[in-house]
Amino acid sequence: MNATPANRVEGLTLRQAALVAGFAYLLSPVTTAEFSIYPKLIIPGNIEQTVQNIAVHRVLFATAILCYVITFIEDVVIAWALYILLVPVHRSLSLLTAWFRLLYTAIAIFAVLNLVTVYRLVNTPDYLTFFEPVALRAQVKLLLNSFRYDWSISLAIFGIHLVLLGYLIYRSTYIPRILGIVLTIDGLGWVIDSLQPYFYPNAHLGFLFVTFLGELWFMLWLLIRGWKIQEPTTSL
Repeated sequence: MNATPANRVEGLTLRQAALVAGFAYLLSPVTTAEFSIYPKLIIPGNIEQTVQNIAVHRVLFATAILCYVITFIEDVVIAWALYILLVPVHRSLSLLTAWFRLLYTAIAIFAVLNLVTVYRLVNTPDYLTFFEPVALRAQVKLLLNSFRYDWSISLAIFGIHLVLLGYLIYRSTYIPRILGIVLTIDGLGWVIDSLQPYFYPNAHLGFLFVTFLGELWFMLWLLIRGWKIQEPTTSL
């Protein structure tokens, strides 16, 4: 019985897997939700204005939720594509790396359900009747804080995924080692930053933003150079 070639795992070549992952990264709308829509609607320290913003701009708030959901669907695709891309390096570790990204995705989806509940609370007339304004604002604040805390936990797990991903890339012979180093640093940055609300809430970690560029470099490499990957010819 012939072994399946390493470059044809699960029916995709490494080049195809690289491009699938690259385009899934590129089309991810999470930055729109996180850095454009969310900051416009959610006013830190002013829950009354926040509730009013969500009520007035409910379509925009729903768009942010949709952006998160689309991103998480693409994360599943990325986990699958990167698993195939790195199977030739180490099958078991590549699978573990994919599972960490899927675990992050599952927790992140759970976190976003808090935003769905906020949307329903603020935009359902029955709830506005049942809750006093102060109680409604308190409930919305609790849900928004729960979203952020749950989101932080998911991003810490995402950081572990990136560390494992960086190690696999460093061990590979067909992806530049520097990308493995950069992604490992990126992952450690996510872990440190995401644990801030729990262990060091007053720490100033803005400088970690530079480490988060690792995925951007990786995405560009996948899109620009991924189709030139030299496919292994040996069997796993």
